[in-house]
Amino acid sequence: MSKPMPLAHPFDDDKLKEECGVFGVVGVADAANFVALGLHALQHRGQEAGGIVAHDPEDGFNSARRFGYVRDNFTSQSLMKTLPGPLAIGHVRYSTAGSKGAAIRDVQPFFGEFSMGGAAIAHNGNITNAEALRKELIERGSIFQSSSDSECIIHLMARSLQRNIPERMEDALRRVEGAFSVVAMTRTKLIGVRDPLGVRPLVLGKVGDGWALSSETCALDIIGAEFVREIAPGEMVVITAEGGVESHFPFRQQASKFCIFEHVYFSRPDSIIGGRSVYETRRQIGVELAREAPVEADLVCPVPDSGTPAAIGFAHESGIPFGLGITRNQYMGRTFIEPTEQIRNMGVRLKLNVNRALIKDKRVILVDDSVVRGTTSRKIKEMILDAGAAEVHFRIASPPTAWPCFYGVDTPQREKLLAATMSEEEMRKHLSVDSLKFITLDGLYRAVGEADGRSKSCPQYCDACFSGEYPVVPSDMIEKGFQLKAAE
Repeated sequence: MSKPMPLAHPFDDDKLKEECGVFGVVGVADAANFVALGLHALQHRGQEAGGIVAHDPEDGFNSARRFGYVRDNFTSQSLMKTLPGPLAIGHVRYSTAGSKGAAIRDVQPFFGEFSMGGAAIAHNGNITNAEALRKELIERGSIFQSSSDSECIIHLMARSLQRNIPERMEDALRRVEGAFSVVAMTRTKLIGVRDPLGVRPLVLGKVGDGWALSSETCALDIIGAEFVREIAPGEMVVITAEGGVESHFPFRQQASKFCIFEHVYFSRPDSIIGGRSVYETRRQIGVELAREAPVEADLVCPVPDSGTPAAIGFAHESGIPFGLGITRNQYMGRTFIEPTEQIRNMGVRLKLNVNRALIKDKRVILVDDSVVRGTTSRKIKEMILDAGAAEVHFRIASPPTAWPCFYGVDTPQREKLLAATMSEEEMRKHLSVDSLKFITLDGLYRAVGEADGRSKSCPQYCDACFSGEYPVVPSDMIEKGFQLKAAE
Protein backbone atom coordinates (compact mmCIF):
# COMPACT_ATOMS: atom_id res chain seq x y z
CA MET A 1 0.00 0.00 0.00
CA SER A 2 1.41 3.41 -0.96
CA LYS A 3 2.06 5.98 1.74
CA PRO A 4 -0.29 8.97 2.01
CA MET A 5 0.74 12.24 0.47
CA PRO A 6 2.01 14.85 2.96
CA LEU A 7 -0.80 17.08 4.09
CA ALA A 8 -0.51 20.59 2.69
CA HIS A 9 -0.08 23.26 5.30
CA PRO A 10 -3.23 25.39 5.70
CA PHE A 11 -1.61 28.47 4.14
CA ASP A 12 0.62 26.84 1.51
CA ASP A 13 -1.72 27.87 -1.31
CA ASP A 14 -0.82 31.48 -0.49
CA LYS A 15 2.89 30.95 -1.20
CA LEU A 16 4.68 30.46 -4.49
CA LYS A 17 5.77 26.83 -4.75
CA GLU A 18 9.54 26.41 -4.90
CA GLU A 19 9.84 24.62 -8.27
CA CYS A 20 11.94 21.45 -7.85
CA GLY A 21 15.34 20.38 -6.60
CA VAL A 22 18.00 18.27 -8.35
CA PHE A 23 21.07 16.50 -7.03
CA GLY A 24 23.67 14.13 -8.48
CA VAL A 25 26.88 12.39 -7.37
CA VAL A 26 29.62 10.46 -9.19
CA GLY A 27 32.75 8.71 -7.96
CA VAL A 28 31.69 7.68 -4.44
CA ALA A 29 30.61 4.34 -3.02
CA ASP A 30 26.83 4.03 -2.57
CA ALA A 31 26.14 7.27 -4.41
CA ALA A 32 22.37 6.93 -3.90
CA ASN A 33 22.83 7.43 -0.15
CA PHE A 34 24.58 10.73 -0.82
CA VAL A 35 21.78 11.72 -3.21
CA ALA A 36 19.13 10.90 -0.59
CA LEU A 37 20.90 13.19 1.89
CA GLY A 38 21.17 15.92 -0.73
CA LEU A 39 17.48 15.65 -1.57
CA HIS A 40 16.63 15.85 2.11
CA ALA A 41 18.46 19.20 2.26
CA LEU A 42 16.52 20.33 -0.84
CA GLN A 43 13.14 19.20 0.52
CA HIS A 44 11.94 22.82 0.73
CA ARG A 45 12.10 22.94 -3.08
CA GLY A 46 9.62 20.09 -3.53
CA GLN A 47 7.59 18.11 -1.02
CA GLU A 48 5.20 16.24 -3.28
CA ALA A 49 7.44 13.38 -4.40
CA GLY A 50 11.03 12.31 -5.00
CA GLY A 51 13.03 9.87 -7.07
CA ILE A 52 16.52 8.45 -7.43
CA VAL A 53 18.21 6.63 -10.33
CA ALA A 54 21.54 4.89 -9.71
CA HIS A 55 23.94 2.90 -11.89
CA ASP A 56 26.21 0.05 -10.89
CA PRO A 57 28.62 -1.61 -13.36
CA GLU A 58 27.30 -5.05 -12.39
CA ASP A 59 23.61 -4.35 -11.70
CA GLY A 60 23.03 -1.66 -14.33
CA PHE A 61 20.42 1.07 -13.83
CA ASN A 62 18.00 0.94 -10.92
CA SER A 63 15.41 3.48 -9.82
CA ALA A 64 12.96 4.28 -7.04
CA ARG A 65 10.21 6.88 -7.16
CA ARG A 66 7.99 7.66 -4.21
CA PHE A 67 5.34 10.13 -3.06
CA GLY A 68 6.00 12.10 0.08
CA TYR A 69 9.04 13.27 1.99
CA VAL A 70 12.58 12.01 1.46
CA ARG A 71 12.85 11.10 5.15
CA ASP A 72 9.82 8.80 4.88
CA ASN A 73 11.04 6.93 1.82
CA PHE A 74 14.76 7.07 1.15
CA THR A 75 16.01 6.24 4.64
CA SER A 76 15.00 2.58 4.42
CA GLN A 77 18.04 0.28 4.16
CA SER A 78 16.02 -2.28 2.20
CA LEU A 79 15.16 0.36 -0.42
CA MET A 80 18.60 1.95 -0.61
CA LYS A 81 20.21 -1.48 -1.14
CA THR A 82 18.29 -1.69 -4.42
CA LEU A 83 20.16 1.44 -5.65
CA PRO A 84 23.83 0.40 -5.65
CA GLY A 85 26.69 2.00 -7.53
CA PRO A 86 29.06 4.97 -7.65
CA LEU A 87 26.77 7.19 -9.78
CA ALA A 88 23.26 8.47 -8.99
CA ILE A 89 20.95 11.42 -9.54
CA GLY A 90 17.75 12.48 -7.79
CA HIS A 91 14.86 14.91 -7.87
CA VAL A 92 12.26 16.36 -5.50
CA ARG A 93 9.21 17.95 -7.06
CA TYR A 94 6.17 20.09 -6.95
CA SER A 95 3.82 19.90 -9.91
CA THR A 96 4.41 22.80 -12.29
CA ALA A 97 3.63 21.82 -15.88
CA GLY A 98 1.58 18.68 -16.40
CA SER A 99 -0.90 17.00 -14.12
CA LYS A 100 -1.54 18.48 -10.68
CA GLY A 101 -2.72 15.09 -9.46
CA ALA A 102 -0.58 12.43 -7.84
CA ALA A 103 0.76 10.23 -10.66
CA ILE A 104 3.89 8.19 -10.07
CA ARG A 105 4.69 8.31 -13.79
CA ASP A 106 5.31 12.06 -13.46
CA VAL A 107 7.96 11.65 -10.75
CA GLN A 108 11.51 12.26 -11.97
CA PRO A 109 14.24 11.33 -12.82
CA PHE A 110 13.09 10.02 -16.21
CA PHE A 111 15.02 7.16 -17.83
CA GLY A 112 15.53 6.30 -21.49
CA GLU A 113 17.36 3.48 -23.28
CA PHE A 114 19.27 4.63 -26.35
CA SER A 115 21.32 2.74 -28.91
CA MET A 116 24.52 3.77 -27.11
CA GLY A 117 23.16 2.95 -23.63
CA GLY A 118 20.77 4.21 -20.99
CA ALA A 119 20.46 7.72 -19.60
CA ALA A 120 18.42 9.35 -16.83
CA ILE A 121 17.51 13.00 -16.53
CA ALA A 122 16.16 15.28 -13.77
CA HIS A 123 15.01 18.79 -14.61
CA ASN A 124 14.35 21.89 -12.52
CA GLY A 125 12.48 24.61 -14.36
CA ASN A 126 9.78 24.74 -17.00
CA ILE A 127 9.75 24.37 -20.77
CA THR A 128 7.62 27.17 -22.17
CA ASN A 129 7.21 25.53 -25.61
CA ALA A 130 6.56 22.04 -24.19
CA GLU A 131 3.04 21.69 -25.61
CA ALA A 132 4.20 22.54 -29.13
CA LEU A 133 7.12 20.11 -28.79
CA ARG A 134 4.90 17.36 -27.37
CA LYS A 135 2.42 17.73 -30.22
CA GLU A 136 5.21 17.55 -32.81
CA LEU A 137 6.82 14.52 -31.15
CA ILE A 138 3.54 12.62 -30.83
CA GLU A 139 2.73 13.28 -34.48
CA ARG A 140 6.12 11.76 -35.35
CA GLY A 141 5.43 8.62 -33.33
CA SER A 142 6.74 9.32 -29.83
CA ILE A 143 4.80 7.68 -27.01
CA PHE A 144 4.77 9.70 -23.79
CA GLN A 145 4.61 7.99 -20.40
CA SER A 146 3.96 11.12 -18.29
CA SER A 147 2.34 14.55 -18.41
CA SER A 148 5.60 16.27 -17.43
CA ASP A 149 7.19 18.77 -19.81
CA SER A 150 10.58 17.33 -18.84
CA GLU A 151 9.89 14.12 -20.75
CA CYS A 152 10.12 16.10 -23.99
CA ILE A 153 13.89 16.25 -23.46
CA ILE A 154 14.18 12.44 -23.42
CA HIS A 155 12.18 12.13 -26.67
CA LEU A 156 14.18 14.87 -28.37
CA MET A 157 17.35 13.04 -27.35
CA ALA A 158 15.99 9.78 -28.81
CA ARG A 159 15.38 11.47 -32.17
CA SER A 160 18.75 13.19 -32.30
CA LEU A 161 21.32 11.86 -34.77
CA GLN A 162 24.30 12.87 -32.63
CA ARG A 163 26.80 10.15 -31.77
CA ASN A 164 26.77 10.16 -27.95
CA ILE A 165 24.40 11.03 -25.12
CA PRO A 166 25.92 14.40 -24.06
CA GLU A 167 25.80 15.57 -27.69
CA ARG A 168 22.22 14.34 -28.02
CA MET A 169 21.33 16.27 -24.89
CA GLU A 170 22.86 19.43 -26.36
CA ASP A 171 20.88 18.84 -29.54
CA ALA A 172 17.65 18.37 -27.57
CA LEU A 173 18.12 21.39 -25.31
CA ARG A 174 18.67 23.67 -28.30
CA ARG A 175 15.02 22.98 -29.20
CA VAL A 176 13.81 23.85 -25.73
CA GLU A 177 12.57 27.28 -24.62
CA GLY A 178 12.14 28.40 -21.02
CA ALA A 179 14.25 27.68 -17.98
CA PHE A 180 16.16 24.55 -17.11
CA SER A 181 18.81 23.26 -14.79
CA VAL A 182 19.38 19.65 -15.75
CA VAL A 183 21.22 16.91 -13.89
CA ALA A 184 21.59 13.75 -15.97
CA MET A 185 23.60 10.54 -16.02
CA THR A 186 24.79 7.82 -18.35
CA ARG A 187 26.52 4.60 -17.29
CA THR A 188 29.73 6.49 -16.53
CA LYS A 189 29.01 10.24 -16.69
CA LEU A 190 27.29 12.82 -14.52
CA ILE A 191 26.03 15.74 -16.63
CA GLY A 192 24.88 19.20 -15.56
CA VAL A 193 23.42 21.92 -17.79
CA ARG A 194 21.97 25.39 -17.20
CA ASP A 195 19.87 27.28 -19.70
CA PRO A 196 21.54 30.22 -21.48
CA LEU A 197 19.86 32.76 -19.17
CA GLY A 198 20.75 30.84 -16.00
CA VAL A 199 17.24 31.32 -14.58
CA ARG A 200 17.37 28.26 -12.31
CA PRO A 201 20.35 27.52 -10.01
CA LEU A 202 22.93 24.71 -10.24
CA VAL A 203 26.21 24.36 -8.34
CA LEU A 204 29.24 22.05 -8.43
CA GLY A 205 30.87 20.44 -5.40
CA LYS A 206 33.76 18.08 -4.60
CA VAL A 207 33.06 15.16 -2.28
CA GLY A 208 36.10 13.00 -1.48
CA ASP A 209 37.39 11.68 -4.80
CA GLY A 210 34.00 12.30 -6.42
CA TRP A 211 31.85 15.18 -7.59
CA ALA A 212 28.37 16.48 -6.86
CA LEU A 213 25.84 18.70 -8.62
CA SER A 214 23.09 20.41 -6.65
CA SER A 215 20.39 23.04 -6.89
CA GLU A 216 21.81 24.74 -3.79
CA THR A 217 24.99 24.82 -1.73
CA CYS A 218 23.14 23.79 1.46
CA ALA A 219 22.77 20.28 0.01
CA LEU A 220 26.54 20.07 -0.52
CA ASP A 221 27.03 20.88 3.16
CA ILE A 222 24.95 17.92 4.32
CA ILE A 223 27.21 15.40 2.53
CA GLY A 224 30.43 17.15 3.55
CA ALA A 225 31.16 18.32 0.00
CA GLU A 226 33.30 21.35 -0.78
CA PHE A 227 31.55 24.01 -2.84
CA VAL A 228 33.60 24.54 -6.02
CA ARG A 229 31.57 27.01 -8.09
CA GLU A 230 28.25 27.73 -9.73
CA ILE A 231 27.59 26.20 -13.12
CA ALA A 232 27.55 29.22 -15.44
CA PRO A 233 24.49 30.18 -17.51
CA GLY A 234 24.56 28.19 -20.76
CA GLU A 235 27.28 25.84 -19.49
CA MET A 236 27.34 22.05 -19.79
CA VAL A 237 29.64 20.01 -17.54
CA VAL A 238 30.35 16.34 -18.20
CA ILE A 239 31.92 14.66 -15.17
CA THR A 240 33.55 11.25 -14.77
CA ALA A 241 35.19 9.73 -11.72
CA GLU A 242 38.47 9.29 -13.59
CA GLY A 243 38.57 12.35 -15.85
CA GLY A 244 37.02 15.00 -13.64
CA VAL A 245 35.03 17.94 -15.00
CA GLU A 246 34.86 18.85 -18.68
CA SER A 247 33.13 22.14 -19.42
CA HIS A 248 31.83 23.74 -22.59
CA PHE A 249 29.18 26.22 -23.73
CA PRO A 250 26.89 24.79 -26.41
CA PHE A 251 24.39 27.68 -26.52
CA ARG A 252 24.53 31.23 -27.79
CA GLN A 253 25.82 33.45 -25.00
CA GLN A 254 23.23 35.79 -23.46
CA ALA A 255 23.02 38.13 -20.48
CA SER A 256 22.22 36.25 -17.28
CA LYS A 257 18.67 36.47 -15.89
CA PHE A 258 18.88 34.52 -12.64
CA CYS A 259 15.56 34.26 -10.75
CA ILE A 260 15.55 37.06 -8.18
CA PHE A 261 12.94 35.23 -6.10
CA GLU A 262 15.61 32.69 -5.18
CA HIS A 263 17.09 35.48 -3.05
CA VAL A 264 13.70 36.41 -1.58
CA TYR A 265 12.19 33.02 -0.74
CA PHE A 266 13.05 29.86 -2.68
CA SER A 267 16.61 29.15 -1.55
CA ARG A 268 17.43 28.11 1.99
CA PRO A 269 18.93 30.97 4.05
CA ASP A 270 22.10 28.92 4.67
CA SER A 271 22.81 28.64 0.92
CA ILE A 272 25.23 30.83 -1.03
CA ILE A 273 24.18 32.57 -4.26
CA GLY A 274 26.66 34.54 -6.32
CA GLY A 275 29.22 34.36 -3.52
CA ARG A 276 26.81 35.88 -1.01
CA SER A 277 24.86 34.39 1.88
CA VAL A 278 21.12 34.17 1.17
CA TYR A 279 20.52 35.00 4.84
CA GLU A 280 22.58 38.20 4.55
CA THR A 281 20.72 39.23 1.39
CA ARG A 282 17.36 38.75 3.11
CA ARG A 283 18.54 40.70 6.14
CA GLN A 284 19.60 43.51 3.78
CA ILE A 285 16.16 43.42 2.14
CA GLY A 286 14.77 44.23 5.58
CA VAL A 287 17.24 47.10 5.93
CA GLU A 288 16.17 48.58 2.58
CA LEU A 289 12.52 48.09 3.49
CA ALA A 290 12.98 50.01 6.75
CA ARG A 291 14.61 52.87 4.84
CA GLU A 292 11.89 52.96 2.19
CA ALA A 293 8.84 52.45 4.41
CA PRO A 294 9.40 53.56 8.02
CA VAL A 295 6.53 53.51 10.49
CA GLU A 296 6.17 54.23 14.21
CA ALA A 297 5.66 50.98 16.10
CA ASP A 298 6.62 49.03 19.21
CA LEU A 299 7.56 45.61 17.78
CA VAL A 300 8.93 44.10 14.58
CA CYS A 301 7.58 40.57 14.20
CA PRO A 302 8.42 38.10 11.40
CA VAL A 303 5.86 35.84 9.77
CA PRO A 304 7.78 32.57 10.30
CA ASP A 305 9.93 31.29 8.98
CA SER A 306 10.59 33.01 5.68
CA GLY A 307 10.08 36.54 7.01
CA THR A 308 12.62 36.22 9.83
CA PRO A 309 15.89 37.48 8.23
CA ALA A 310 14.14 40.51 6.69
CA ALA A 311 12.47 41.29 10.03
CA ILE A 312 15.87 41.19 11.75
CA GLY A 313 17.24 43.66 9.19
CA PHE A 314 14.16 45.89 9.50
CA ALA A 315 14.41 45.95 13.30
CA HIS A 316 18.14 46.75 13.25
CA GLU A 317 17.78 49.58 10.76
CA SER A 318 14.66 51.09 12.35
CA GLY A 319 15.73 50.70 15.98
CA ILE A 320 12.37 49.08 16.81
CA PRO A 321 12.67 45.95 19.01
CA PHE A 322 12.53 42.55 17.28
CA GLY A 323 10.29 39.89 18.80
CA LEU A 324 9.01 36.44 17.92
CA GLY A 325 5.35 37.33 18.22
CA ILE A 326 4.26 34.31 16.19
CA THR A 327 5.33 30.73 16.89
CA ARG A 328 5.29 28.08 14.19
CA ASN A 329 4.28 24.48 14.91
CA GLN A 330 7.11 22.54 13.29
CA TYR A 331 5.34 19.18 13.63
CA MET A 332 2.12 19.91 11.83
CA GLY A 333 3.09 18.06 8.63
CA ARG A 334 1.33 14.74 9.22
CA THR A 335 -0.47 15.31 12.50
CA PHE A 336 -3.82 15.25 10.71
CA ILE A 337 -3.76 12.82 7.80
CA GLU A 338 -7.52 13.10 7.37
CA PRO A 339 -8.50 16.36 9.10
CA THR A 340 -12.11 16.91 10.00
CA GLU A 341 -13.98 19.91 8.63
CA GLN A 342 -13.75 21.54 12.05
CA ILE A 343 -9.94 21.21 12.01
CA ARG A 344 -9.77 22.56 8.46
CA ASN A 345 -11.73 25.62 9.58
CA MET A 346 -9.04 26.35 12.14
CA GLY A 347 -6.96 27.20 9.09
CA VAL A 348 -3.71 28.97 9.79
CA ARG A 349 -4.01 28.38 13.56
CA LEU A 350 -2.95 24.77 12.96
CA LYS A 351 0.40 26.10 11.83
CA LEU A 352 0.93 29.38 13.67
CA ASN A 353 0.17 30.64 17.16
CA VAL A 354 0.47 34.18 18.54
CA ASN A 355 2.52 35.02 21.62
CA ARG A 356 -0.21 37.03 23.35
CA ALA A 357 1.95 38.31 26.19
CA LEU A 358 4.35 39.89 23.67
CA ILE A 359 1.72 41.27 21.28
CA LYS A 360 -0.88 42.76 23.65
CA ASP A 361 -1.30 46.56 23.36
CA LYS A 362 1.64 46.81 20.92
CA ARG A 363 1.82 48.52 17.53
CA VAL A 364 3.10 45.55 15.52
CA ILE A 365 5.02 45.49 12.23
CA LEU A 366 4.57 42.11 10.54
CA VAL A 367 7.34 41.30 8.02
CA ASP A 368 6.59 38.65 5.40
CA ASP A 369 8.39 37.60 2.24
CA SER A 370 5.48 38.06 -0.18
CA VAL A 371 1.74 38.45 -0.67
CA VAL A 372 0.21 36.21 -3.33
CA ARG A 373 -3.56 35.84 -2.86
CA GLY A 374 -3.65 37.66 0.47
CA THR A 375 -5.73 34.98 2.21
CA THR A 376 -3.03 34.11 4.75
CA SER A 377 -2.17 37.75 5.44
CA ARG A 378 -5.78 38.43 6.45
CA LYS A 379 -5.87 35.44 8.80
CA ILE A 380 -2.57 36.38 10.44
CA LYS A 381 -3.76 39.97 10.88
CA GLU A 382 -6.93 38.70 12.59
CA MET A 383 -4.84 36.51 14.92
CA ILE A 384 -2.65 39.48 15.89
CA LEU A 385 -5.66 41.69 16.58
CA ASP A 386 -7.37 38.91 18.56
CA ALA A 387 -4.24 38.79 20.72
CA GLY A 388 -4.76 42.44 21.64
CA ALA A 389 -2.45 44.31 19.26
CA ALA A 390 -3.15 48.05 19.05
CA GLU A 391 -2.12 48.37 15.38
CA VAL A 392 -1.01 46.03 12.59
CA HIS A 393 1.39 47.19 9.87
CA PHE A 394 2.54 44.87 7.06
CA ARG A 395 5.97 45.23 5.46
CA ILE A 396 6.63 42.88 2.54
CA ALA A 397 10.18 41.83 1.59
CA SER A 398 9.42 41.66 -2.14
CA PRO A 399 7.62 43.91 -4.63
CA PRO A 400 3.95 43.15 -5.40
CA THR A 401 3.61 39.78 -7.17
CA ALA A 402 1.43 40.81 -10.11
CA TRP A 403 2.44 38.36 -12.85
CA PRO A 404 2.61 34.55 -13.03
CA CYS A 405 5.90 32.73 -13.48
CA PHE A 406 6.28 30.32 -16.41
CA TYR A 407 9.80 29.13 -15.59
CA GLY A 408 9.17 26.38 -13.07
CA VAL A 409 7.22 28.08 -10.28
CA ASP A 410 3.66 27.05 -9.50
CA THR A 411 1.97 30.47 -9.61
CA PRO A 412 -1.78 31.13 -9.56
CA GLN A 413 -3.48 32.54 -12.64
CA ARG A 414 -2.92 36.27 -12.93
CA GLU A 415 -6.45 37.25 -11.94
CA LYS A 416 -5.96 35.41 -8.61
CA LEU A 417 -2.87 37.45 -7.72
CA LEU A 418 -3.94 40.27 -5.39
CA ALA A 419 -1.45 42.75 -6.87
CA ALA A 420 -2.71 42.11 -10.40
CA THR A 421 -6.09 43.72 -9.69
CA MET A 422 -5.42 46.10 -6.77
CA SER A 423 -3.18 49.06 -6.00
CA GLU A 424 -1.13 49.04 -2.80
CA GLU A 425 -3.77 51.15 -1.03
CA GLU A 426 -6.57 48.88 -2.26
CA MET A 427 -4.65 45.89 -0.94
CA ARG A 428 -4.24 47.64 2.42
CA LYS A 429 -7.99 48.14 2.63
CA HIS A 430 -8.65 44.57 1.51
CA LEU A 431 -6.38 43.23 4.25
CA SER A 432 -7.79 45.75 6.78
CA VAL A 433 -4.40 46.74 8.19
CA ASP A 434 -3.15 50.11 9.39
CA SER A 435 -0.47 50.26 6.71
CA LEU A 436 0.96 48.06 3.95
CA LYS A 437 4.21 48.66 2.10
CA PHE A 438 6.23 46.51 -0.31
CA ILE A 439 9.91 46.95 -1.01
CA THR A 440 10.42 48.61 -4.39
CA LEU A 441 12.06 46.75 -7.26
CA ASP A 442 14.99 49.16 -7.04
CA GLY A 443 15.24 48.48 -3.30
CA LEU A 444 15.26 44.74 -3.90
CA TYR A 445 18.04 45.10 -6.49
CA ARG A 446 20.07 47.18 -4.05
CA ALA A 447 19.62 44.50 -1.40
CA VAL A 448 20.96 41.78 -3.70
CA GLY A 449 24.05 43.85 -4.44
CA GLU A 450 23.15 46.10 -7.38
CA ALA A 451 24.08 49.50 -5.92
CA ASP A 452 22.32 51.48 -8.66
CA GLY A 453 19.10 49.50 -8.45
CA ARG A 454 17.44 47.93 -11.46
CA SER A 455 18.68 48.73 -14.94
CA LYS A 456 15.51 49.51 -16.89
CA SER A 457 17.05 48.63 -20.26
CA CYS A 458 18.65 45.37 -19.16
CA PRO A 459 17.61 44.02 -15.74
CA GLN A 460 20.24 41.77 -14.22
CA TYR A 461 17.70 39.21 -12.96
CA CYS A 462 14.50 37.56 -14.07
CA ASP A 463 11.92 39.60 -12.16
CA ALA A 464 8.91 38.84 -14.39
CA CYS A 465 6.67 38.01 -11.42
CA PHE A 466 7.05 41.64 -10.32
CA SER A 467 7.63 43.52 -13.58
CA GLY A 468 5.77 41.45 -16.18
CA GLU A 469 8.90 41.52 -18.36
CA TYR A 470 9.54 37.93 -19.45
CA PRO A 471 13.08 37.16 -20.65
CA VAL A 472 11.78 34.11 -22.58
CA VAL A 473 8.46 34.44 -24.37
CA PRO A 474 6.00 31.91 -22.84
CA SER A 475 4.87 30.59 -26.24
CA ASP A 476 2.49 27.88 -24.98
CA MET A 477 0.67 30.36 -22.72
CA ILE A 478 0.39 32.98 -25.45
CA GLU A 479 -1.13 30.28 -27.64
CA LYS A 480 -3.75 29.86 -24.91
CA GLY A 481 -4.50 33.59 -24.87
CA PHE A 482 -2.20 34.94 -22.16
CA GLN A 483 -1.60 38.66 -22.69
CA LEU A 484 1.93 39.97 -22.22
CA LYS A 485 2.47 43.36 -20.61
CA ALA A 486 2.11 46.18 -23.11
CA ALA A 487 5.37 47.94 -23.98
CA GLU A 488 5.80 51.20 -22.08
